[in-house]
Amino acid sequence: MSRSLLWLLLAALLVAGVYFVFDPSEGGLFPRCPFLMLTGWQCPGCGSQRAVHALLHFDVVQAVRMNALLVLAVPYVTLLLVSEQTRKRWPAFYRRVHNPRLAWAFLVFVLIWFVGRNL
Repeated sequence: MSRSLLWLLLAALLVAGVYFVFDPSEGGLFPRCPFLMLTGWQCPGCGSQRAVHALLHFDVVQAVRMNALLVLAVPYVTLLLVSEQTRKRWPAFYRRVHNPRLAWAFLVFVLIWFVGRNL
């Protein structure tokens, strides 16, 4: 395992620990969405902090209520991370996951989510 990957995993565990212990909906520790505060519209990421907290407590239903996009994006992001780490071993898998069409489709999905949640 590379040293940078080890630091990344350590940082992710630290952040996950903070989100596990502290509930973003109850405390002032976490920042509010500046886009929401400025425009009154929810950005695609609004509710992600609360959704992460819910996911870490295995409350998938509550996480979907907070931000369904985040919950649906977890498998895609996991595939991206796994393919990045295994790209020399499985180059065909890497090419399939990093397909530009898949990235564009995900971007379109995010834009549809952004518009849909503000209607």
